[in-house]
Amino acid sequence: MPREDNFFEMFVALAQNANEGAAVLVEMLQKDDGAEKYAQRIKDLEHAGDNLTHTLLTRLNKTFITPFDREDIQLLSSRIDDILDLIDAAASRMITYRIAHVRRGVADLAQILNDATREVAVAVSALGKHDHIMDKCIEINRLENESDRVSRMLIAQLFDEEKDPVQIIKWKEIIEVIEAAVDKCEDVANVIETVTLKNA
Repeated sequence: MPREDNFFEMFVALAQNANEGAAVLVEMLQKDDGAEKYAQRIKDLEHAGDNLTHTLLTRLNKTFITPFDREDIQLLSSRIDDILDLIDAAASRMITYRIAHVRRGVADLAQILNDATREVAVAVSALGKHDHIMDKCIEINRLENESDRVSRMLIAQLFDEEKDPVQIIKWKEIIEVIEAAVDKCEDVANVIETVTLKNA
């Protein structure tokens, strides 16, 4: 029966792709020199992520013996893909909403997302080894709590400082999409935790 052991490599590729997308989003928001070129780089990474996910699921359908439960493989690949979809959604909104200048503090929220995706990539790399993997999951949960705190603060500042209701609507949505991407990192950590406990 066919057995496939390189699912771990594909998970790592997916997670690193998401981390690269988060790093480009940080660059977009820090440099504030026009969003288009960064948004295109993120779109290319998102397409690459979709192709990786499709390849992984196709391989899963052809494999009889898998390294862990089939439904967990599907769930993990889907959750990692969700992160990059939301990164792409945040970048796309910068273009669609014709954002001229980045609000103070939004790049800090994106940096938390970048940190969380980096921890996801490390945790996924440790999946086959069980090497301090729970510590990484705890750190991802901590970063998700931090992103909640920062996003609440940014939205409060937005309502305090911005008088234009259209700008409030635009920035509130962008902040919430970035925060949702960090939530997806926590979802990945939860799947990793489940897989680790099942296979302990």
